[in-house]
Amino acid sequence: MRKCGYCGGRVRQVHRTLLERLTSQAIYKCRECHRDQAVPRRFRYHFGPHCRCPLCGTYRLKRLESRDHIDPMFTGFLNLCERIAGGRLHHCCYCRIQFYDRRPVSAEAGRSQAAEPDAVKSDA
Repeated sequence: MRKCGYCGGRVRQVHRTLLERLTSQAIYKCRECHRDQAVPRRFRYHFGPHCRCPLCGTYRLKRLESRDHIDPMFTGFLNLCERIAGGRLHHCCYCRIQFYDRRPVSAEAGRSQAAEPDAVKSDA
């Protein structure tokens, strides 16, 4: 069961227009606050200023120097295009996949990763 991101109430799926079908997988409407929530299609994760996981959409990624043969490589046309365009190898710790992307990693995720080792050093 899905919940509203604003009030926490129950949501129901509503019909989409032709344009909405192209850009979102589903649209939900809250039964209490009557707000619409759209679930974006995965190809939209390839657009924007920062690198995102092509499966879950998170910004918390790690950049890899070489391919890890344990975790799977994300396959697809857009991943191939990113690799040809000079994208670097990235890893999502939530989905445990590797993929190529040409955009930089989000500075917000970089700051939180950089702050964690400093906290460990000060406690030691």
